[in-house]
Amino acid sequence: MSVDINIKSFKPKLPARIAGIVFWVLVLIGSIIAVFLLHEAESEIERSYISNARILSHEIEEIYEELDRATSLVEISGRLNLRISDLRDVMGYTAVHIASDGEDLSFGMAGADDDVFSETITYYPYGQNLAREISFSVYFPNRKSVVSEIRKQMLLGIGAAIFIIGFLLQRILRRVLTVPFEKMIHTAEDFKLGNENARFDESGQDEFGYLGSFINNAIESILSQQTKLVSALDKVSISQTELNIEKERAEVTLYSIADSVITVDVDGHVLFINPAAEKLLALGSESVTGILYSEIVNVVTDSSEVPGKDILQECFDTGKVVKFPEQASIVNKNAVMIAVEATISPMRYETGDLMGAVIVVQDVSHTRKLTRQLSYQASHDMLTGLYNRRKFEDHLAEILFNVVEENREHVLLYLDLDQFKIVNDTCGHIAGDELLQQLPVLFQKVLRSGDLVARLGGDEFGVLLENCNLSQASIIADKVREEIKAFRFVWQDRTFEIGVSIGVVVINEGNTDMGHIMSSADVACYAAKDAGRNRVHVYEISDEAVSERYGEMHWTSRIAKAMEENRFKLYQQTIVGITDNTIEHVEVLLRMIDEDGKIIPPGAFLPAAERYNLMIGIDRWVISEVFKTITEGNMCKSCNGNFNIISINLSGDSLSDEGLLSFIMSEKEKYSVPLECICFEITETVAIRNLKEAISLITELTKHGCKFALDDFGSGLSSFAYLKALPVHYLKIDGSFVRDVSRDKIDRAMVRSIQQVGKAMNLLTIAEWVEDAETLEVLRELGIDYAQGYYLSKPEPFAQKTECTL
Repeated sequence: MSVDINIKSFKPKLPARIAGIVFWVLVLIGSIIAVFLLHEAESEIERSYISNARILSHEIEEIYEELDRATSLVEISGRLNLRISDLRDVMGYTAVHIASDGEDLSFGMAGADDDVFSETITYYPYGQNLAREISFSVYFPNRKSVVSEIRKQMLLGIGAAIFIIGFLLQRILRRVLTVPFEKMIHTAEDFKLGNENARFDESGQDEFGYLGSFINNAIESILSQQTKLVSALDKVSISQTELNIEKERAEVTLYSIADSVITVDVDGHVLFINPAAEKLLALGSESVTGILYSEIVNVVTDSSEVPGKDILQECFDTGKVVKFPEQASIVNKNAVMIAVEATISPMRYETGDLMGAVIVVQDVSHTRKLTRQLSYQASHDMLTGLYNRRKFEDHLAEILFNVVEENREHVLLYLDLDQFKIVNDTCGHIAGDELLQQLPVLFQKVLRSGDLVARLGGDEFGVLLENCNLSQASIIADKVREEIKAFRFVWQDRTFEIGVSIGVVVINEGNTDMGHIMSSADVACYAAKDAGRNRVHVYEISDEAVSERYGEMHWTSRIAKAMEENRFKLYQQTIVGITDNTIEHVEVLLRMIDEDGKIIPPGAFLPAAERYNLMIGIDRWVISEVFKTITEGNMCKSCNGNFNIISINLSGDSLSDEGLLSFIMSEKEKYSVPLECICFEITETVAIRNLKEAISLITELTKHGCKFALDDFGSGLSSFAYLKALPVHYLKIDGSFVRDVSRDKIDRAMVRSIQQVGKAMNLLTIAEWVEDAETLEVLRELGIDYAQGYYLSKPEPFAQKTECTL
């Protein structure tokens, strides 16, 4: 905030001026008073001189009246001198001259400029009747000299009084005027220098306090108005800036926006067109301003042409936003049809009158293409190009709706490839995907043109044979099986022969529930697998295989409930060292407790658990319980100080579980279990089906001291071929070879070969199903390291104390 005057050079002059005015007023008043007083003093002196002269005359007259005879002046001169001298100091005269009858006397010394007052006395001497006259003159000091002296004294007194009054006035004025003025000047100076908190003193109860309060209020009001004004200016500035930015942004946006923008007047003439619209309409560099909108925009749909002017006119007539028809396209100057979405919005003046319209056109060619792709992907399997499960079930629902009304019969085929996992595990998922991509060609060779084929997931397929009876469907299913069986899949230097298990379900008025149909097809397919694979199985309620399958499905709910209620129990069976009879190795076995408290063997519920993907939860429960029990019973150390080996079985589902490794490590940390005492058993067939996952898990856990055993070794056709790829520690020889090893030469040869291979690979061998002493002796002769079976020990509750030797 600034003012026009220089406050620093400003000095308060008003108090000095007031003091000067008062001073000279006092001087003037004093002078006037002095004039009057001197005039009065001179008059008073004259009156006093006259009065004194008269009094002196009376005194002289009394002297003469006291005489008893007539005397001369000389005779009474002494008396006169005495009286005149007595009165001189009182009356102030300087000399007296008396004259009578020719005589005169003078008393005192008269000055040259003394004032003279003459008097004449008439009296009658004693005893005479003749009056005599006495004249005398009285000399007084010159009145002007006296008045001059009085004037001098008066002026000195008045000057002193004026000086004192002036000094006091100056002090008073400084206190009353100068100091408040100086405070106000200093406050104004601070305010000028930018101190908006500076305020005038308003504590006084005088005019300055009132003025300070008034000015402070004015300052507050000004500052408030200034703040509001600054705020308003800032807002205006910001608004102006934003307006400019928005204007520039709008201009830049219109030119750089990907959407096409065209503005027209009320007659349909083009006013503005941005580069995107020029490019969309293939207008080139030619100017189209002023051209009719309908001449450059040709809107068509899938069915017929729609004149652009009609759409524009509809916007003008209704005054509302109008959209282009659905599936509309624009044909540009190059005769290229472009899929678009567009809106025409009216533009109005502030008065509300229509001024034109703005057309915003968006090229949606890519979007419509993606929409078609998404629509395709929503109903098709992207790998094989076949329908997906969703489309299959939708179509199945449609034909089920018409089965009863039209009394038709259809057939559903449920296909599951055999040996597909071997291709995945040995050659990788790329090879498996390539195999699946080649299958649709095989289906087309056999199936009818109207049959619907879908990939239901993984290596599972579904086929809907509409208007087809069971006998004809069975023939078609068998042809599909034979075609796939005859197919040879070649990948790099390997050739694979695959097969397919097919479940067949009839769809008629007695079987219209989709869930039941799909479940029945799944059951029939697995029945075909259980019967030896590469088979066709027709679903029949009375079928023993189907009943077994349904029994397994029933087990799933019992298993799930047992898991919820923690009705599983761990058992153990010892694995005995053949050469020294040491017992440092046990296998953990699982039992389920039914609702009545009876023990259910694993063979009754584990197949169902494996088939319905319940084994991951069961395996994790077993691992957690084993680790917990090991910690509570301190079971890791054996009698001779070595680690006890506790074997836990892992299913194929757990091998495929990506979170299994992290779960094992977290349980290890939770219960502080050394993994050196843990051995995981994996069956040979499971390991082969999950070869990649098995190798990865074995490699990682072996780093932490964990052991692995290959269970049921020898049951597969390629046991030795895959053994080199699996870094296991134990080979558990399949019990079918061990059971008759003392009586069957072939079994003995198989066991011997396994033992020799294991020894060559530094693997320990374990023989299962040891039921008698003869078998144990033969195994000892063959060099088998460990034995397990009912002859050595029966299963018992886990963590029960065992002896160190038999």
